[in-house]
Amino acid sequence: MRIITTWKGLDPADRGASVAMGNFDGVHRGHQAVIGLARAADAPLGVVTFEPHPRQVFSPEAPPFRLMNAAARAHRLEKLGVQRIYQLPFTGDLAGLTPRAFATEVLAQGLGVAHVVVGADFCFGKGRAGSVADLRALGAELGFGVTVADLVADGNDEISSTAIRQSLTEGRPRDAARMLGHWHRIEGPVLHGDKRGRDLGFPTANMSLAGLHLPRFGVYAVKVDVLSGPHVGSYGGAASLGVRPTFGVNAPNLETFLFDFAGDLYGADLSIALIDFLRPELAFTSLPALVTQMDDDCTRAREILATL
Repeated sequence: MRIITTWKGLDPADRGASVAMGNFDGVHRGHQAVIGLARAADAPLGVVTFEPHPRQVFSPEAPPFRLMNAAARAHRLEKLGVQRIYQLPFTGDLAGLTPRAFATEVLAQGLGVAHVVVGADFCFGKGRAGSVADLRALGAELGFGVTVADLVADGNDEISSTAIRQSLTEGRPRDAARMLGHWHRIEGPVLHGDKRGRDLGFPTANMSLAGLHLPRFGVYAVKVDVLSGPHVGSYGGAASLGVRPTFGVNAPNLETFLFDFAGDLYGADLSIALIDFLRPELAFTSLPALVTQMDDDCTRAREILATL
């Protein structure tokens, strides 16, 4: 898979893909349906997306909302067989293009797309002025096909990134996973922390949550994929997501204890899948009470993971 960060001056080998277009935050089942319709026997499968997310540009003061960072999104898209990610920089220049200019300069002349698939609610161009009907008309004029995918529902409810965020906010990772079509994962490098877990007999891998939507604070049963470094592999674990109130006021982070693991993970990239919410985050009055609770958490997490 190739990640291409411009639409200008592309190598001919990077042009001519059949693409799904959108933000694809979470790469949920609705997104997967759009991508599936972009598969073509005679063209590479591509995705056109934007970085940063347009909402971050237009509402920079809004609380973090993303389900995935760009790297996690790329990993998920690669698993779906995407061969080209056109991760276009969402700058003022791009945001200022009219629908016609976007279709002409970016899709037709820049990327040379063979076909474009979008969801039924897709809008594009300055002020979100372009509709799917406009895209169809422009595609017919400029020489690329357009398919509009129906929205996907979960029972009677439409699947959306908003609904997935709500499930995570309420501590319902399995409901989020049902809509996603995969476990909700938090990905990133292991950072140096205060190393309190090591002193307590539970060394943890610490990861930042900066820029991401925050699931309910508490302890989770998790599956861990170590993506880089000498310990690449999959492990079970228990993770604490929150602000660590026992130790004062702290920025939110994710601390994961890997079962049956020994080694140094600093700097390695991890992917943490939230499986089940075990309990809310608590402030403990003593370290022995905290250790006893951590033992119980790990026992419950092992039991849950054994059923998967």
